[in-house]
Amino acid sequence: MSLRFYDTKTASVRDFQPLAEGEVKLYYCGATVQGMPHVGHVRSAIVFDVLVRWLEYRGFAVTTVRNVTDIDDKILEKSANSFAADFEADQHYKPREEWFALAYRFEQEFARAYEALGVRRPTYEPRATGHITEMHELISELIERGHAYPAADGSGDVYFDVRSYEQYGALTRQKIEDMQDAADSDPRGKKDARDFALWKGHKDSDPGTASWPSPWGRGRPGWHLECSAMAGKYLGSEFDIHGGGLDLRFPHHENEMAQSNAAGHGFANFWMHNGMVTYEGEKMSKSIGNTISPEEMLALADARVVRYFLGQAQYRSMLDYRPDSLTEAGAAVERIDTFISNARYRLGAAADSIVATQVPEAFASAMDDDLNVPMALAALHETVRHGNASLDKHDDAATATALGQVLAMTRVLGLDDAGNQQNSKATAEHDVLDQLIQAQLAERAQARAAKDWARSDAIRDALAAAGITVLDSADGARWTLNN
Repeated sequence: MSLRFYDTKTASVRDFQPLAEGEVKLYYCGATVQGMPHVGHVRSAIVFDVLVRWLEYRGFAVTTVRNVTDIDDKILEKSANSFAADFEADQHYKPREEWFALAYRFEQEFARAYEALGVRRPTYEPRATGHITEMHELISELIERGHAYPAADGSGDVYFDVRSYEQYGALTRQKIEDMQDAADSDPRGKKDARDFALWKGHKDSDPGTASWPSPWGRGRPGWHLECSAMAGKYLGSEFDIHGGGLDLRFPHHENEMAQSNAAGHGFANFWMHNGMVTYEGEKMSKSIGNTISPEEMLALADARVVRYFLGQAQYRSMLDYRPDSLTEAGAAVERIDTFISNARYRLGAAADSIVATQVPEAFASAMDDDLNVPMALAALHETVRHGNASLDKHDDAATATALGQVLAMTRVLGLDDAGNQQNSKATAEHDVLDQLIQAQLAERAQARAAKDWARSDAIRDALAAAGITVLDSADGARWTLNN
């Protein structure tokens, strides 16, 4: 089967053919760094991380861009509200956090969340504030083509003229008359309430550091403009895939597509959007207290378990969180890990030479078919079942084949990279513990050989009291930690 993805613009699953043979250029929307990452941010990042991994498995060289929006109305608002008029215990005045310091602080929080969950760094991760020149160039193109205009009131604002572009609304299949007014809609010289800001003239209420000189006066970029300019710089005027959360389709992606196409750029060939995360079937809302953050999830479960949960649904569908969701995901990950551990133990030194091989055909077919991760996971667990059956039969060749396939599938799904630092520490601790327990197991083996059953049972019971289960088999004794 050839690669097929759902394209939001055509509302259909289409065969994927890259614009350049053997290469894929992907842009997906990153964070507006106004606060801590929420679960929707990391689900989107995991979805497109899996997409990149699968494209690479299929032999493509992938260039990935994930932007950082580090200048925005909400960032400025939160910075302004950080000014604390109260005095702390030491009577020192608490200063306001500058907008750029606030943005950088939260950018680092996103980076930590991505790293913990095994989301690989993109090829480029540009900040909006580093691309003002490219934004000016794009605005100038739009003005020259008659698709943008400076506000007549002298405010320094520049707007995209939505009625000048006949295809406006094509991404979400809306008519202009049915659209809501642009969020920046006010009487500042707009021709139409739906016209959106490309450039926002500086206001006295904004900090001076949050503005840049431009042909239209000092100001800062509009949100939609930023992504078009950065995508164009790093991927060219036309590229393969633009991705992001479903909530970005309108107005953000609609406006991105309109302004880029109106400037004469082909822009994205495919538009891919991931679904939202709900809480027991309802939209998450801080006001009613039904939210859970990535930070809270990572406090409840291993990073690999959190990644498994956030990546397990078909990317276009909603992912519903329930209080037992991480427990279920943990059990699934444990089944995979138990097989890998048992297979390596059974194969001994030979296991060291086994590397991730080709994935099973069922897994490949599922991933080729619009990144159908649920069906791919079914193939993964079926391979684990076959592997366990091979272990029971002492069929080392079949066990080795299953092990290679499982390792290949977990790599594609990013489970190997989640919690790397945590896993490294755990591995070191496990190695130390293993040395101590192996000494006890060796003494127990000697006791059993001498038919000293009391001593053998005493060693087993002492280990059990410490939370360690001894597993006897024809291949010798092994140990596991109790859950």
